[in-house]
Amino acid sequence: MHCPHCRKSINVYRNPVPTVDIIIEIDGGIVLISRKNPPLGWALPGGFVDYGESLEQAAVREAKEETGLDVTLIRQLHTYSDPSRDSRLHTITTVFIASGRGQLLPADDALDAGIFTSDTLPVLVFDHSDIVRDYFSLS
Repeated sequence: MHCPHCRKSINVYRNPVPTVDIIIEIDGGIVLISRKNPPLGWALPGGFVDYGESLEQAAVREAKEETGLDVTLIRQLHTYSDPSRDSRLHTITTVFIASGRGQLLPADDALDAGIFTSDTLPVLVFDHSDIVRDYFSLS
């Protein structure tokens, strides 16, 4: 690849992409979304971190965009980095636990949203089953 201005060669690196996922606690359960885009299925709300945005800002933004909820971040749960966690590309996600308030309304990348307990979980995409299992093991 070359610089469009000076034509000097530019090194291109393949680095993992940072993402966030949010476990939103509300009404005795956690919020999951049904994804509008592949991979289809139920997942934690979350997404890519924008340039110039902190992980915390990304988590609050993604929660609002996908669920309509305002969230207060409580703490980080863990960072998950298995290169195969997302079949589209190598991502590293930092997972936050948050409390939610407002009306749950799926939007943006979500077709549907619901509140689930450890006994009512659907099959989840990505590595979200592992993440949710880790979360419920804390209780």
